Amino acid sequence: MDFESNYDIAATAEFIRTHKFTRVALQFPDDLLKDSTRLVRVLRKKLHSLRESDATDIGLYVMADTAYGSCCVDEVGASHINADCVLHYGHTCFSPTTSLPAFFVFGKASIGIADCVESVAQYALENNKPIMVLFGLEYAHSIQQIRTALLESSTSCRSDISFADVPSPYMFPSKDTKKLNGHQEAVCGCSDDSDSGGASGTIFSIGGLTWKLPEGQSMEDYSLFWIGHDNAAFANVVLTFNACEIVRYDATKNQMVTDLSQQRRILKRRYYLVEKAKDANIVGILVGTLGVAGYLHVINQMMELITSAGKKAYTLVMGKPNPAKLANFPECDVFLYVSCAQTALLDSKEYLAPVITPFEATIAFNRGSQWTGAYVMGFGDLINLPQVQDGNEEEARFSFLKGGYVQDFENQENVEGEQEDLALANATEKALQLRDNCNILIKGDAKSGAEFFANRTYQGLSIPDENTTPQPFVIGRKGRAAGYEDENNKH
Repeated sequence: MDFESNYDIAATAEFIRTHKFTRVALQFPDDLLKDSTRLVRVLRKKLHSLRESDATDIGLYVMADTAYGSCCVDEVGASHINADCVLHYGHTCFSPTTSLPAFFVFGKASIGIADCVESVAQYALENNKPIMVLFGLEYAHSIQQIRTALLESSTSCRSDISFADVPSPYMFPSKDTKKLNGHQEAVCGCSDDSDSGGASGTIFSIGGLTWKLPEGQSMEDYSLFWIGHDNAAFANVVLTFNACEIVRYDATKNQMVTDLSQQRRILKRRYYLVEKAKDANIVGILVGTLGVAGYLHVINQMMELITSAGKKAYTLVMGKPNPAKLANFPECDVFLYVSCAQTALLDSKEYLAPVITPFEATIAFNRGSQWTGAYVMGFGDLINLPQVQDGNEEEARFSFLKGGYVQDFENQENVEGEQEDLALANATEKALQLRDNCNILIKGDAKSGAEFFANRTYQGLSIPDENTTPQPFVIGRKGRAAGYEDENNKH
C-alpha cells in the first residue's frame, strides 16, 4: 500500500481545508515517528494543490513524546503551540476530547481477506449463536470488503453475522459530561439493513466502534469475533463483555485463537485488587490524562467517594506512571488511575502498591456494594452511575485478606473538630494495631501522609535551628571526585 493511501493524505488535507485550520499539530507514537518528516512534506504538497494562494500560511507542528498515553489526543502539548486541531496517527482509544477537534488516521494493516472470510464463516457454522464481528481500527479499511465477500461465499449464515460500524475519522470536543458514552457518526453502515433502520434497540459503543442490537436482545445472546491483535483494545472488549464467548483472528498469522484463558484471568486479578483496596487507608489518585473529556468530573467523583469512606486521598500528576515514580509515595496503600479505557489497566505486579481503576474504586469504597461481573471502562458509563450512598462507616467489616474484622478510620469531618496541636498525636495513637486471640480487631497504620512522614525513621535532611543568624557562604571544592584541585596528592 502506497504512502499517501496508508496515511490518508487526501482526506487529511481536505479536513484542514474545509475547516480552515491554520495551526495543525501532528501527534505520532514512537513507532511512527520515523515517517513524520516525509508525511509533513507530502501533506504540505497536497495542501498546496488544494489552496495555492494561502497554503504556506498553514503551520504543521510534529509532536513526538506525549506526556500521557499515545492513544489519547495530546491536547496539552497541542495547546503549547496554540493549535487549532490535532492530527492523531496510529492506534487510538477514541476517547472524546475537551477543547480541540481531532482527525484520526488509523493506518491500514495488511490482512488476508479470503482467509479471514473463511474463518468467520467456519466459526459461524460451528456456533449456534449469532456472531458480532469487532475489529481493531487498523483493519477498518478492509471490513467492507470482508462483509461483501462473506455475503457472496456463505449466504446461508449471512443473517447470523453482524459487523460493527466504522467510526468517523474526525471528532469534535464534547462539552456535556452526561453524554460522553454517546457514539460518533459512522462513515459507512456495516450492519445488516434490518438493524440500521429506525427500529428501537440498544446501541453499544467501545473504542470508537458502534453497533445496534434489536429490542429484546443483549450482548450475552451473541458470540464475539475479534479481528486484530492481542492489545489493550482487545483486553477492553474481553473485560467489558466477559459474559460472551470470544474468539480472536490473528491477521498476521492468519489463524484463529480460541484459548483466551490468559485474558480471562485478568478478571480474577482485578477482583483481588479490589479486595486489597478495601483495606487501604491512604489512596493516591493518579491523573493519567488531561485531555479526555470528563476527567475532572471523575476525579472529583472519586475524591468524594474516598472521603465518604473515611479514607484520605491525594491527587498526583506525574505523567506516565512507573514503579520508580510511585515508589516515591510509600504512604499510599493503593493508587487509583484515572485514564482512558485502554490504558487504565496497569499490571501492578511490579509496583509496591496495587493500581485500580475508577470503576473498581466504586466497588471497593462503596460500603455494601458487590461485584456482579459487569465491568465499566469508559468515563461516560462511570459518570452516569448512581450517586454513592453514605453507609455506616463506624461499623467494622470483615477483611478476606487480613482474616479479621477491620475498623476503618472515622470520617474526616470528625477529625477537623480536634485541636490542631493534638490532632497528629491522637491520630498516631489510633494507628496502633490491636490483636486478640479471640476477637481480632485490626486498625490501619496511618491516616494521612503527614502522619506517615512523622512515623518514618528517616525524615530527610534536618537543618539545625540553634543559630538563626545569617552565615557567610562557603566556597566548595573544584574539580572532579577523582581528584579535586585543593587535594595535596595528585596523580
